[in-house]
Amino acid sequence: MDRLILHCDLNNFYASVECLKNPALAEAPLAVAGDPEKRHGVILAKNDAAKKFGVKTGDVIWEARLKAPGLVIVKPHFDDYMRISDQVSEIYYRFTPQVEPFGADECWLDCTGCEKLFGNGRQIADTIRSTVKKETGLSISVGVSFNKVFAKLGSDLKKPDATTVITRENFRNMLWGLPADQMLSVGRKTYEKLVKMNIVTIGDLARADADVLKKTFGVLGPRMRDNALGLDSEPVREHGSRRPRESVGHGMTTVKDVVTMANAQTIIYYLSDMVGARMRKYGVRGKTVTVHLRNSVLKSISRQTALTRPTFAAAEIAEAALSLVKANWSGEPLRTVTVTVSDLVSSDGCVQADMFDRDPYRNERLEKALDSIKAKYGKSAVMRADLIESDFVYDKNEGEDFLPFKR
Repeated sequence: MDRLILHCDLNNFYASVECLKNPALAEAPLAVAGDPEKRHGVILAKNDAAKKFGVKTGDVIWEARLKAPGLVIVKPHFDDYMRISDQVSEIYYRFTPQVEPFGADECWLDCTGCEKLFGNGRQIADTIRSTVKKETGLSISVGVSFNKVFAKLGSDLKKPDATTVITRENFRNMLWGLPADQMLSVGRKTYEKLVKMNIVTIGDLARADADVLKKTFGVLGPRMRDNALGLDSEPVREHGSRRPRESVGHGMTTVKDVVTMANAQTIIYYLSDMVGARMRKYGVRGKTVTVHLRNSVLKSISRQTALTRPTFAAAEIAEAALSLVKANWSGEPLRTVTVTVSDLVSSDGCVQADMFDRDPYRNERLEKALDSIKAKYGKSAVMRADLIESDFVYDKNEGEDFLPFKR
């Protein structure tokens, strides 16, 4: 029996919430954007009036204003977005316990077996749409299908406030003529490679040779082809169920360009502290450290190195990350820096110690002690001295991170 999967997508979520708070803005072209003074002057969301002028998510503010004279710029209010996101999620749980968030504004629902209670897929979707609109004032688009990939495609096909049903009988006619990058898991760079292989549409991808795709894209290649053929079988994960964590990372766009190694060191230690704290929270250690650098003209490099043993100590993560920066950064102005740790293992397990290191866990014990102090007296109770007067790092507390989908 086919599954009944819904993908619910809140339309223009951030912008819709701002218009809900201030109805006078509803008819004006409006965009939600980060703070230009903190280098986050890009469009995060826009309403339909702004879309008609060609304003796109990711546009810089000055670019968006050229497209839409009179564009109203509103700073994001993430507490409001999360509150309403939780309210909408509560509505979803009335129909099924199997609800998987995909960011703050999207969720998959597995409604298999719920038909006798709520009707067929279209009826369930329409009921959810009307309930969300009645209780929150917001509209959603819903895709209904037999797997997650097609359900998400369905919610994207018709907006706003619409239900789209994709079945085994109609998916070829409905989807195979669409560009392949509209399908989940096909990003911009992957699509560029596909186009060079004369694979342009979802139908082209479905008909492509699996061995050729695997040779070019690794395991992702056959998976993309399976998705295009409607063979996706990934389950909707119930509340509290998570994918195995593969990495822990933190990145930031600096307030101004980084041009000295001293500045880079400050940022690397800050990011490593954030990563180490999260790893301790998640109960994992990691053995591979990766640094991603993006310069002021938006060119990026990523480099990684392996540690001698897994750790969650920020000091050891930072030491490895700094060695990568020193070896690979030529001094051009940096705009964004990210530190990530992968090859994770449980922190409950044993770790092979270095025979020349009498106390391999001293950094980990020290940082656990600092965690306890911060938990009791606040995160600013203990911090690196070079962070106190730093004008490069704007998010000195994790709660201030520019992470719109953090949950």
